[in-house]
Amino acid sequence: MARASRLSLILLVFALAACGGSGKPHPSTGAKRCPTSGRDVSFPLLSPKVPHTVDVLTNYGRFAFRLDVEDSPCVASSFASLVRKRFFDGTIFHRIVPGFVIQGGDPTGTGTGGPGYSVRDVPPRNSLYTEGVVAMAKSAAEPRGTAGSQFFVVTAADAGLPPDYAILGVVTKGLKVVEKIGRLGNRATERPTRRVAVLRMTLV
Repeated sequence: MARASRLSLILLVFALAACGGSGKPHPSTGAKRCPTSGRDVSFPLLSPKVPHTVDVLTNYGRFAFRLDVEDSPCVASSFASLVRKRFFDGTIFHRIVPGFVIQGGDPTGTGTGGPGYSVRDVPPRNSLYTEGVVAMAKSAAEPRGTAGSQFFVVTAADAGLPPDYAILGVVTKGLKVVEKIGRLGNRATERPTRRVAVLRMTLV
């Protein structure tokens, strides 16, 4: 898939344990495990040679995005593991800012929840957060590329964000659904005006 530089806040707080994988080295560090913060977890690393797509069925329609395993091997693999565990099913888009982003992935729906651990893939300095880019949310205090479970989809032509957020992927189908959801928010409060839920998220 395209590099992050060609792909055409966000709050999340988590508390160094090793995260296991398939034994394959991390593409960028050469390490056999993804370093994590929080509870000890284990998940297999996805192969960058095979396309991995996440299908998101919401009560307002369906969209899909392809995982960027090349630039974010640990983040993408962690996300895929959570999808397989049905972690996102029943969660809501708790933050909708028209003309900016839609944000979900928090099991509490408050903007402060997550899976109990975080991973990290530092995005390239030339990363762009343009319409359809899916990236991971983090708090301002966390290092660049930190990711738990909260993600956002850019609905602006260019969100103008610094390259601090791990690139998860890019929408490949259903961009109009994303745009429709993006209109269901109050720009002043950044809260949804309608309940938008993830009915089912699957890895295909």
